[in-house]
Amino acid sequence: MSRIFPIALLGVLLLPPTAEARQDPAPVRAEVARFLDAETRSLPGEVRIQVGDFRADNQLVPCVQFETFLPGGVRPWGRISVGIRCLAPSPWSAYVPAEIKVMGLYLITAAPVSAGQILGPADIRRESGELTALAADVLTDPSQAVGHAAKVSLAGGRPLAASHLRLPPAVVQGQPVKVISRGPGFQVANDGTALSSAADGQGAQVRLATGQVVRGTARNGGIVEITLP
Repeated sequence: MSRIFPIALLGVLLLPPTAEARQDPAPVRAEVARFLDAETRSLPGEVRIQVGDFRADNQLVPCVQFETFLPGGVRPWGRISVGIRCLAPSPWSAYVPAEIKVMGLYLITAAPVSAGQILGPADIRRESGELTALAADVLTDPSQAVGHAAKVSLAGGRPLAASHLRLPPAVVQGQPVKVISRGPGFQVANDGTALSSAADGQGAQVRLATGQVVRGTARNGGIVEITLP
């Protein structure tokens, strides 16, 4: 991981009253860099961290114990502000700008894709680039796309995002299905008609031949499983 330290500007909060005090920017920026290094270790690809400037004329009491944090709802991705507070000897808080770039592989369409098309391995390929410049839900692994259906038509070479895809239905409303009821030491199969469409693993309602309506878990192949206590 590389760290580069230009960028600029900082909002300093809760200035203490003593005008003679001055916090050295170096340990502040080093603490922010250390914090972001730890926070980004699980990110895919090559991570590059840039920590912004901390004003030298800050008039803050020099700190001996820092606590660094990300504001609520902020993740270490792209341009962010990192919070840092002094715990001793005198409390103060500030925010330091930073930028996190992640370089790695992501999925794109190998050719135009039609709405409803089920994607196979030949329909996608990997591209290398800056993940932080793409949609937050960009896909990075073929297993996230193969076997999924396109919600909309996509041009060739388009980065694939999770919002572009959905799992194809395992059962379709009105389709004849096999209902498998399982319990301790027994299994019973019945015929029925799906009252709703559902992807593999989703809940589905079925009307049995007797007229009874039951709910179970849809499975590929036109099967609905019911687990009994």
